[in-house]
Amino acid sequence: MTISASSPIGVFDSGLGGLSVLRALRAELPHERFVYVSDSGHAPYGERDDTHVIARSHAITQHLREQHQIKAMVVACNTATAAAIRLLRQDHADLPIVGIEPALKPAAASSKTGVVGVMATRSTLQSEKFLALLATLHGQATFVLQPCDGLVDAIEREDAIKTEAACAGYARAMGQFGLNSEEMDTLVLGCTHYPFVEAELRRTIGDQVVLLEGGAPVARQTRRLLAEKNLLAATSAVEEDVTFFTTGKADILANAVRRWLQLERPVSALQIA
Repeated sequence: MTISASSPIGVFDSGLGGLSVLRALRAELPHERFVYVSDSGHAPYGERDDTHVIARSHAITQHLREQHQIKAMVVACNTATAAAIRLLRQDHADLPIVGIEPALKPAAASSKTGVVGVMATRSTLQSEKFLALLATLHGQATFVLQPCDGLVDAIEREDAIKTEAACAGYARAMGQFGLNSEEMDTLVLGCTHYPFVEAELRRTIGDQVVLLEGGAPVARQTRRLLAEKNLLAATSAVEEDVTFFTTGKADILANAVRRWLQLERPVSALQIA
């Protein structure tokens, strides 16, 4: 398997949320080419068990290596990172693999009130990786955890009414947001889909609350790992810098790419057993 600095970077998510990470990657690494896989045909990961998520993560990584000779892999899904990234790194030790995790550490460091809200899928909040991260921050902040069942599905279906209701309902269930003592002044978006509903969340939490998501740190780490291996692309990528694939409906991903990335790109259907 031959790779070089001109080889693409693989990016995958259970659906559309990884587009927020891809957006950050394209901003940080404008000379690179990317292959994005949306596994919508086997989603949502956040409501499935680890066995399912691990199997899908392995299958997609293997496909991207064999069919696209990727030089690095970005797991643009909190659930897949929590469930599978340790095993992926064991099985693909020669491949730089970058995962995403909820931004608990920067939230704890920057919060003035010491109270931080965390919105994520139920699977992410119950994962060993998340609980271990949370344990390292004991005493540094109070974290209010909110599983958001159904929100990913509403976002992917572009169901404005359900998305608005879910954002408002889950935010209110967490308690009081604000800058006063014992209020949450920071909200961690622990799912890659959630940055796309910032406007809906702000209608409930207000404009003063700091929102933290993981795309930019992932992009910076990807740059660092590629630089270490002398695999950064030296020249600008071709105009078609991203190739899109989905195991679900191609028109849904194409509409999301148009809506959230302002790109007109073809999307190819993909079957990965």
